[in-house]
Amino acid sequence: MQVSSNVLSHDHQRLISGRHHDPFTVLGPHRQPDGSLRITVFAPFAETLALAHSGAPFERVEGTDLFVWQGPGDAVPAHYLLRAELKAGGVAEYYDPYSFGPQIPEFDLYLFSQGNHWHIYRYLGAHPRSVDGIDGVLFATWAPNAERVSVVGDFNGWDGRSHPMRNRGSSGVWEIFIPGLPAGMPYKFELINRDSGALLTKTDPYGQWFERRPATAARIPAPPAHVWQDDEWLRRRRDWDWQHSPIAIYEAHLGSWQRDEQGNFLNYRELAHRLAEHVTALGYTHVELLPVAEHPLDASWGYQVTGYYAPTARFGTPDDFRYFVDHLHQQGIGVILDWVPAHFPRDDWALSHFDGTALYEHADPRRGEHRDWGTRIFNYGRNEVRNFLISNAVYWLEEFHIDGLRVDAVASMLYLDYSREPGDWLPNQYGGNENLEAIDFLRQLNSVVGSNFPGAIMVAEESTAWPAVSRPTWVGGLGFSMKWNMGWMHDTLDYFAQDPIFRRYHHERLTFGMLYQYSENFVLPFSHDEVVHGKRSLLSKMPGDFWQQFANLRLLYTYHYTYPGKKLLFMGGELAQREEWNHATALPWHYLDYPEHRGVRDLLADLNRLYRSEPALHGREFEPEGFAWIDCHDSEQSVISFLRRAGDAWLVVVLNFTPVPRHDYRIGVPAAAAYEEVFNSDSAYYGGSNLGNAGRLAVEDQPWMGQPVSLSLTLPPLAGIILRPVEG
Repeated sequence: MQVSSNVLSHDHQRLISGRHHDPFTVLGPHRQPDGSLRITVFAPFAETLALAHSGAPFERVEGTDLFVWQGPGDAVPAHYLLRAELKAGGVAEYYDPYSFGPQIPEFDLYLFSQGNHWHIYRYLGAHPRSVDGIDGVLFATWAPNAERVSVVGDFNGWDGRSHPMRNRGSSGVWEIFIPGLPAGMPYKFELINRDSGALLTKTDPYGQWFERRPATAARIPAPPAHVWQDDEWLRRRRDWDWQHSPIAIYEAHLGSWQRDEQGNFLNYRELAHRLAEHVTALGYTHVELLPVAEHPLDASWGYQVTGYYAPTARFGTPDDFRYFVDHLHQQGIGVILDWVPAHFPRDDWALSHFDGTALYEHADPRRGEHRDWGTRIFNYGRNEVRNFLISNAVYWLEEFHIDGLRVDAVASMLYLDYSREPGDWLPNQYGGNENLEAIDFLRQLNSVVGSNFPGAIMVAEESTAWPAVSRPTWVGGLGFSMKWNMGWMHDTLDYFAQDPIFRRYHHERLTFGMLYQYSENFVLPFSHDEVVHGKRSLLSKMPGDFWQQFANLRLLYTYHYTYPGKKLLFMGGELAQREEWNHATALPWHYLDYPEHRGVRDLLADLNRLYRSEPALHGREFEPEGFAWIDCHDSEQSVISFLRRAGDAWLVVVLNFTPVPRHDYRIGVPAAAAYEEVFNSDSAYYGGSNLGNAGRLAVEDQPWMGQPVSLSLTLPPLAGIILRPVEG
């Protein structure tokens, strides 16, 4: 039997055409004035339809794929099975999604609209759950300017008319609970913009698992099955005095650190064991991963994010990544993630113009587009956008036990005129170039992380002189834990690039940084950005012949580890890699077959050991008491000397930046019975000439350089030495 299409209401017609904004008012069970129950189902895949428990048939509305059943209300359970004979052949039984009520509480929608729901990722996206004893998946997304939003996937032939979602009013959120869908099934959202009528198919902004690129769909996540075993690590982290503890960070890109014999990516689990073994042998305290959030283009290194809530499928599942973090924690290694809240790519299937409008980004390109990178800029003034980002930070820290975030491109967020021509930017309400909305966002972000995750660190990549980046928000700072010291890095590499004969004319590159050293809590970075795009590898930046290049590199690392500030080195630096980093291939591990390269690796391992074991090197890195010049004026011989101190402990550091050995070089030192040379970058063990100061060095009762006694030293060429006082 068929129902005539002449009885179709306007609502039915909009539903069939896929343009109804509130399908639950039409579909599903509805009590009629006479007390009966009317069930309407849209099933474009079905030839016939019936109630499975009774066999009662539905009537097709003539010329449509709408099916209607009407009968006694007590004859149908609250959630009923439908039995469909399929047009393609076969039979399917499924629960009607339109028999389920709203799943997201009003209070959660309110918090989200206010920008204060730090766990909104538990509602938006795709979430397996049980409703009234029936297993299914809750889908939800934010699209306030859509006329209709649907979930599409293999389960409905990617037909956006099949599963239109419930509109949750002024919140702009759309949701639907669909029973019976398995984990791993790909899905997207199909949207129609209510003004333009544009039809869009978008991947899920809150998706927690994605297909492997080049496919772009999100996948229904499985409930986490990993059993964490890092309770002791997290307990220690809560009480960790990170400011006075050694932090040595090994920066790594998982796609090119190591690969298998065929050149394929390794799984997170394989990477966990290999990376932990390598990092432990080198003595690093942390690894920092270039972004692992899902991204479509390998060549972006992960900085063009399209799946902010998903560990990239290149290396496995979300549980595989949980295993990765857990294993490193059990080996005593912290995990920091690069995090990218400054911009996102323009791909039309992702965040860009998500509901047909500038939703996550600014509409005006003078605020909404990065000219340099061809990307979109987040609209930090919109509550739901700030919530998206802060909730994302919470997600990585809470769900994956991440120990900190290094926030990318902070300078581009702070300045409205960042890398823009005059006239191509809009000033703030006071006429200035400060992005007030981004400043408020960063302060809120750091306050939320600091309040909820004791011991987690937030590190800013900020390349300007913006004040108080790593100072608390309550004194007007941005609230970061630390900031990359880009000025020190550029000055240092510029100095080392000079031929030693000319270094005397650039001596201020070594000393200027101390004028601002304690304005921030600094990390000293030799990062991935310094070994790409024609900048050459660290070894290749060094002047001189083969021997001098290696000696210079060993000296660079010695300077790095003795200068105050936490340490960061990009992978490959320990191999003394000759060529620039290439994201498309694994590191050249064969270099370790050669003694000079092994010497650099061994030197770094010993520097890390010394840095971690000597309080004088790590205990006061952010305080003036931790450093004092002995002599910063010997530009003629390109030598600097200084003390590193913590409490009653101190070390003497002397660095010779020329290939000329310096015999009988006198420096003043604090009073002590004697000194011993505990490190020498010119040691034959590292590939050096083995010139130095063996045995105990007796102090001479001759004041020098403002110190009460002095030492007469042999300074090896292009090398640094570290001396420790010996009592008795």
